[in-house]
Amino acid sequence: MSQLQEESRPPRLELNGPAPDFEANTTHGPIRLSKWATGKWVILFSHPADFTPVCTTEFMAFAKLHDEFEKRGVKLLGNSIDSNYSHIAWVRNIEEKFGVKIPFPIIADLDQKVARLYGMVHEPSSATAAVRCVFFIDPEMRIRTMIYYPLNVGRNFDEILRVVDALQTVDNNAVACPADWRPGDPVIVPPPGTAQDAEARVKDSTLQVTDWYFSKKKL
Repeated sequence: MSQLQEESRPPRLELNGPAPDFEANTTHGPIRLSKWATGKWVILFSHPADFTPVCTTEFMAFAKLHDEFEKRGVKLLGNSIDSNYSHIAWVRNIEEKFGVKIPFPIIADLDQKVARLYGMVHEPSSATAAVRCVFFIDPEMRIRTMIYYPLNVGRNFDEILRVVDALQTVDNNAVACPADWRPGDPVIVPPPGTAQDAEARVKDSTLQVTDWYFSKKKL
C-alpha cells in the first residue's frame, strides 16, 4: 500500500478510543462535532436513505424518545448520504403524514465524508448507502459502544436507551452491568484483585455475594 493510500484510510474505530471530529452541514445548520457536543453524550447514527419506510419508523422512534435522551444529557445526530434539501423535505413529510416532529439535526453527507470517517458504508451491503450504525460517544469524545444493523432490519430502541443507562451507571458508580440489566436491577461489583481481598469479600454482608468473584449490590 502506498503512503498516499495509507494516509487516505479512515481511522480505526475502537471501543474507548477517540471519536473522530468533523465539520458538517445539517438540517440545524453547520456544526463541528466536538463543539456541538460539549459536555454531552452523543448518539451518532446513520440510516440508508431518506423517504424509505424502515428509516421513517426509526426516525419517529428516536423522536418519541427525544425527551428521555435529553433527561440523560444525550444529543442525537443523524446521518445519511443525502442532501440537506432531501433531509428537510423528508422531515417535513414525516410531520405532515405521521404527526411526528423530528427535533434533532441530520447531517447532509453527499460526499460520504462522515460516513467514510465512521465506517458507515459497508460495500458488500451497498456502496452508496450507509448501514444502520449507532455510535455512543461520551463527553470525553470517546466511542463507548458501536452497534450495526443491516439495511433491512430496524433498530431496537429499548436497547439503545438501555445501553445509555448502563454506560452512565457504570461510569457513575464504578460497577458493571450484568446481562439483561435494566435501571433498578442489582449491579455487579468488580471482583477483588488479591487473595486477602477475596477472603474479605466472601464475608461482606453489605453485598449479595455468590462467591468471591461474583457479587452484586443494589444502587
